Amino acid sequence: MSPPRLLEQYRERLRVKHYSLRTEDAYLHWVRRFIYFHGKRHPREMGGPEVEAFLSHLATEGRVAPSMQNQTLAALLFLYREVLEKDLPWMEGMVRAKRPARVPVVLTEGEVRALLGQLDGTRWLATSLLYATGMRLLEGLRLRVKDVDFERREITVRDGKGGRDRRTMLPERLLEPLRGHLERVKFLHERDLSEGFGEVYLPFALARKYPHAGRSWPWQYVFPSGSRSTDPLDGVIRRHHLDEKVIQRAVSEAARKAGIAKPVSPHVLRHSFATHVLEAGYDIRTVQELLGHRDVSTTMIYTHVLNKGGRGVKSPLDSGGADQPPVARDVTSDHNVPVNRLS
Repeated sequence: MSPPRLLEQYRERLRVKHYSLRTEDAYLHWVRRFIYFHGKRHPREMGGPEVEAFLSHLATEGRVAPSMQNQTLAALLFLYREVLEKDLPWMEGMVRAKRPARVPVVLTEGEVRALLGQLDGTRWLATSLLYATGMRLLEGLRLRVKDVDFERREITVRDGKGGRDRRTMLPERLLEPLRGHLERVKFLHERDLSEGFGEVYLPFALARKYPHAGRSWPWQYVFPSGSRSTDPLDGVIRRHHLDEKVIQRAVSEAARKAGIAKPVSPHVLRHSFATHVLEAGYDIRTVQELLGHRDVSTTMIYTHVLNKGGRGVKSPLDSGGADQPPVARDVTSDHNVPVNRLS
């Protein structure tokens, strides 16, 4: 029997290490691109210089985003360290894509109300929960029933970015809508069970350790998909959580209908949550914990809201006494017209 091919080995190793399916697909894509870039040479025959050349090509010719280049590097490092068991030398000559410093897009509280006013049903509830808690989109959609504590009014976010758990608040305004939603979800789950289904995906080895947990109510998703589908990892028919594209499209369309002239995505609601909590006077360490940031320097990007204008500096135009634009002589007519000299 011939040994498995390189990409099959790579996929298997990713699953042993419990990488997500999204990460698996992305890593495999970049490994394929790397192999094709070097004329289908086997990665075992290559090393640091070839990796460096590929990454530099992505930065200079491909003009990929810095995050994309970092993801590619991570994919190739995983290939060499975990599959080929080969360490790569430090790549000093690699051209790195520069990450531009950008201020996050933030909605005002009025814009958030206008946005939510264009939504209803599950889309309204899921979007409201993202803004009210600061969760990332997939953190909200992967939320399990057992991690919603109505009595303590808190939500436990499991396996967030970086594999960390954290707690955030469950807003009082969403208590009753969420209870009613879960009643409908439970009815759907019971119907699945009566039809011979009702099993949900369990992370890591929990399915083997607790073979019946996948069919139990506490492990079900708070926001399940409207239809069952075949799990690509093991072929079992399950009801997955709601597709993130459903919420992305709903938020984009709601922003358009609300007339919000900003690029709006579900992640903008996370930025808005952090900004509004800081504006309410809470300290930055509290916001760091609620957002699940490892380093407070990541949270510091939101302190721009504590200043007004150019870092709190008052414009000399606002300090002057002239409230009205001056009147200038229109050289083409005998009429006086107001002219803004700064335009």
